[in-house]
Amino acid sequence: MNMYSIIFSDLSLKQLKKLSKELRLRIISTIKRCRIRPYAHVKKIVESPYFRLRVGDYRVIMDICDNKLRIFVIEMGHRKNIYRQ
Repeated sequence: MNMYSIIFSDLSLKQLKKLSKELRLRIISTIKRCRIRPYAHVKKIVESPYFRLRVGDYRVIMDICDNKLRIFVIEMGHRKNIYRQ
């Protein structure tokens, strides 16, 4: 079984650092769980090429590249703020 590698954007790392340690660990472990079958854990964002991963009240926006077995974490944040562009 192939595992996807996880790559964090600079923005997502900055957002991750601002969160509490418990929340940070919870988000990272949830992202790691997506490495084997990512589509079982995420939902497609309407009118967007990206996917969202739910971690409690927080959302992780990611892009999944099947041909390279790569999950690119774009950004993360509280659900009330994350979708505002």
